Amino acid sequence: MFHRLTLVVAFAAALVFLVVEPASAAAPHRIISLSPTATESLFAIGAGKQVVAVDDQSDYPKRAPRTSLSGYTPNVEAIAGYHPDLVVLSGNPNDVVSGLRKLGIRVLLQPAARNLSEAYAEISRLGVVTGHTKSANALVRRMKTAIAKSLKSVPKLRLSVYHELDPTYYSATSQTFIGRIYKLFGLRNIADAADSTASGYPQLSGEYILSQNPGLIVLADTRCCGQSAATVANRPGWGGIAAVRNHRVVGIDDSVASRWGPRVVNLVQAVAKALKRRG
Repeated sequence: MFHRLTLVVAFAAALVFLVVEPASAAAPHRIISLSPTATESLFAIGAGKQVVAVDDQSDYPKRAPRTSLSGYTPNVEAIAGYHPDLVVLSGNPNDVVSGLRKLGIRVLLQPAARNLSEAYAEISRLGVVTGHTKSANALVRRMKTAIAKSLKSVPKLRLSVYHELDPTYYSATSQTFIGRIYKLFGLRNIADAADSTASGYPQLSGEYILSQNPGLIVLADTRCCGQSAATVANRPGWGGIAAVRNHRVVGIDDSVASRWGPRVVNLVQAVAKALKRRG
């Protein structure tokens, strides 16, 4: 799981200044999404009926036409076989963008968002490109309202957070999209001081986590690795961590915690709910 995450991060880093926008044209009718986040956004803005295929990692919503197409190792011929008039990607491995454009296929490249502003901008852009501008803008407004409401509902707390990507203790710092979500709550991220290579995704040790005594633990490995508040409490020594003692261990669906689309609201709400629990 973590290796896939680093792959996405690497793509995003390489594409910060490369955004291939489709030229002005009629709204597409045969969209392929090779980005799980874009897939969620397309269906959320009402463009689902225009989507003819999505990649093998696009598991939400369930009605999305999932295929064996890969966003990590995309094959131009396989993609072209679906006769798309628009392909949405989050990365450009093997220079797939050039290959698709040579075939006259429109491409929209939307790399991993670094913050909420970029996430909102990508949703709005999808709306423009697919002919759903109003619904996309309405979705962004709803997301902003819901997130603001959740943030306002949380009391001022001086807590630290540990975000777990997998049971080997890979985490995410404040320089990542997920880390910036925690900063909105004013939380101190214990991974920041341990990121000696500035990768954004350091591997911590159990001893380090215990010494930091986080007040909130967010598990982004519930589906892949079966982690839960109960499994965390059973780890040697972890029963005494503040987050465990105060019932502030939050399990988040792996896909929600790793994407920057509409369901980021679910993540914010889950964190807010945990922080409102009395210690």
